Amino acid sequence: MAFMEKPPAGKVLLDDTVPLTAAIEASQSLQSHTISGLSLPLPPKKLIGNMDREFIAARQKGLQNYLNAITTNHILSNCELVKKFLDPNNYSANYTEIALQHVSMFFRSEPKWEVVEPLKDIGWRIRKKYFLMKIKNQPKERLVLSWADLGPDKYLSDKDFQCLIKLLPSCLHPYIYRVTFATASESSALLIRMFNEKGTLKDLIYKAKPKDPFLKKYCNPKKIQGLELQQIKTYGRQILEVLKFLHDKGFPYGHLHASNVMLEGDTCRLLDLENSLLGLPSFYRSYFSQFRKINTLESVDVHCFGHLLYEMTYGRPPDSVPVDCFPPAPSMAVVAVLESTLSCEACKNGMPTVSRLLQMPLFSDVLLTTSEKPQFKIPSKLKEALRIAKECIEKRLVEEQKQIHQHRRLTRAQSHHGSEEERKKRKILARKKSKRSAIENNEEQSMKYNNSNNSAGSGASSPLTSPSSPTPPSTAVEHAPF
Repeated sequence: MAFMEKPPAGKVLLDDTVPLTAAIEASQSLQSHTISGLSLPLPPKKLIGNMDREFIAARQKGLQNYLNAITTNHILSNCELVKKFLDPNNYSANYTEIALQHVSMFFRSEPKWEVVEPLKDIGWRIRKKYFLMKIKNQPKERLVLSWADLGPDKYLSDKDFQCLIKLLPSCLHPYIYRVTFATASESSALLIRMFNEKGTLKDLIYKAKPKDPFLKKYCNPKKIQGLELQQIKTYGRQILEVLKFLHDKGFPYGHLHASNVMLEGDTCRLLDLENSLLGLPSFYRSYFSQFRKINTLESVDVHCFGHLLYEMTYGRPPDSVPVDCFPPAPSMAVVAVLESTLSCEACKNGMPTVSRLLQMPLFSDVLLTTSEKPQFKIPSKLKEALRIAKECIEKRLVEEQKQIHQHRRLTRAQSHHGSEEERKKRKILARKKSKRSAIENNEEQSMKYNNSNNSAGSGASSPLTSPSSPTPPSTAVEHAPF
């Protein structure tokens, strides 16, 4: 597809964050494979006796556990290889080749740029590709080009979408990473930023190299260590300030995570403002879609900030959300913020606002020394388009949350119905019902038998009388015999 070509009519825009699952239903004998570094429970092979029924059943169970380990791992489950294996019909395209076609078309109209090398798999998104760039008359300077396809939450008109993408280089904020160049077609967007050798906040936490593949960098870190308390306070305050700026501007975000925060010295700068315009799903969508009180993009940003704060504090993401008990932290003030964003109570009752978080003890005493004045002028017509698009994004989220809630209730009911305890109860009730029916049948038969006996006995000894008019007592005078 050419860069300026419209997407084909009826094209399905998939949400790549929807978790896929797999179940092994059967096995077949045929005549006759790590980047992440994770230790996965792949069952052992067997050379002799590998056709035994017991071994096949045990291996099938082991392979199911292996698949479950992959599909429940947040990073692995979003991996392109996993998606292609579990859903080949929807993930058969070569997205790198598609990206190259679009980028090649772009260079025909913008000849001053030149590709140095593709940055293979440095991000987690399947339909977003990166290339290391340079300007021909400035060969030592390195830039990063990102190309992304449209997502399922793209509700802006093509005209508004392209105008807003081209507006991003004019956004100036001390905590937003500057966009050097941006353009868009009806089907994708292409942006260029300066390449940062230090990488992102996630690279700092995981001691990773920015150019390495996402799976290699973050799946199985060699050393797990959180940041210093002062770093947590400063970075957290800077990120909250830029979130408040975007919320006040009415600009939807919803894509906060450690890989979307660039580090320049001791300053955090937010990345990928274009994601919400493209309609891309959030990295943490499979988490917050479980909680019906997290139903606005503002509350999504706050919940995602909780994930980011946890990662800065402990050097790793939480094992599950909500978090019942937080490990020891450098300060109780950190735990207080985590509890307000990731605890069971917070997920059940709703998120605090960004302004409320800024007032909490962890961030309220942080002094920001920047003198750069924020600038981001959005025309009123585009502000209205953003407002409508934001409402549509939130509406889809609410509908998805309803479906998940209904499915969870149904699954819980089916699980309860099929539990061992419930089966025992049903058996006991069935026996009681059977006994009661048998007793009632016996009583009914006995009553019929007694009634028939009574009817036969009374017919032989008594004259027939009308059942409705009993025989009156005799009133005639008694006479003597003649």
